[in-house]
Order: sequence, then structure tokens, then C-alpha cells
Amino acid sequence: MFLILVVGVALFGRAKAEVPPQAEHYRRDLTRIAQAEWGLDAPVAMFAAQIHQESRWKFDAKSPVGAQGLGQVMPTTATWLAQTFPKALGKIEPYNPVWSIQALVSYDRWLASRVKARNTCDRNAMILSSYNGGLGWVIRDRKLAAASGADPLIWFNSVERFNDGRSAAAFKENRQYPRLILLRWEPMYVAEGWGLGGCQ
Repeated sequence: MFLILVVGVALFGRAKAEVPPQAEHYRRDLTRIAQAEWGLDAPVAMFAAQIHQESRWKFDAKSPVGAQGLGQVMPTTATWLAQTFPKALGKIEPYNPVWSIQALVSYDRWLASRVKARNTCDRNAMILSSYNGGLGWVIRDRKLAAASGADPLIWFNSVERFNDGRSAAAFKENRQYPRLILLRWEPMYVAEGWGLGGCQ
């Protein structure tokens, strides 16, 4: 069986990724929350791809470092989000799927109000990098990019190349995060009719 899979991957490339069946349980809530926060043109497919990357739609997911729920929010971030958006989030419930979706979408919106870019796709990549590793790092990397002659308002093949002090492992994970969401998972959700993406 393993040999067949290896040969299949070698002949046909990577196995075709599919939207997990459990994602459908949360589709309506994600669409409602995203459109309430971002408007009718909300990038719902991007948020779906982000949840896919974070937890593969497992509401009870917990990472080795303590991130929780669909959006894999760290406890300290969950506390901050609940204080920042008390009407939307109120009590901290990271394993409640609706709470976790609201936290992810609200945090992305908060980041969007603080990130400027040349186009929507680059802005969304910076939002995702910030969600994964912190807005402070993106700001520092943008300053380093500008000081090095690169465009600080373009993410792909510009700011993403610069690292102002993260460990090699953290840097690699952070740079893969926007690419996986926007370039690998998002097209899958767009194709399945989840709405607009962040780069499409």
C-alpha cells in the first residue's frame, strides 16, 4: 500500500487536497461572522483556508505549545481578544467553534486595520504572518526590508525574505504560513464555493 502511494505521488504529484467534511459544519457560521466583520465581500475562503491550516477544522485541537480550538489561539491572546472585543467574544471559550471563528476573524480584522500594502493579496499575507508570529515582527521585518532597498509594502518576494531576529525555525514556519493559506488551501475553498479569497 505504501509503495502504491509513493508511486502515485511520484507519477501524479502531490495527492489532491480536499475540504474536510467537518468544515461544512462551520461554513454558515464562518460566512455570517466574516461578513458581519468585513462586509459582504469578506474573504471567507481565506478564513476557511486559515482554519484549515491551523486545526484542520478540529474544534478541540490543542497544539504542543498550548494553542487551542479551530483558530489555535494562545491563552494569552484569547484573553486579550476577549478584552478587546467584549461584545463579540465576551467569555473566553476557545473550544467553542463559534467563539474560535469569531476570534480568528476579529483578530484578522484588527490586524488589517494596522497593515498597509500595495495590494490586497500582499496585505492579507502580512495579516496572516502577523496572526502566526506577531504584528511586531512584521513591522520589524518591513523596516529591515526598506533599509535593504526592498519594497516594505510588498510581501511576496520582498518583505517575506527578511528576518529581523527570529530563530531559523520560527522564520521558516512563519514564511510558509501565508503561502500555504493563500496559495495552497485558499484555491481549494474558492473552488468549492466558499466565496472570495484573499488573493483571488
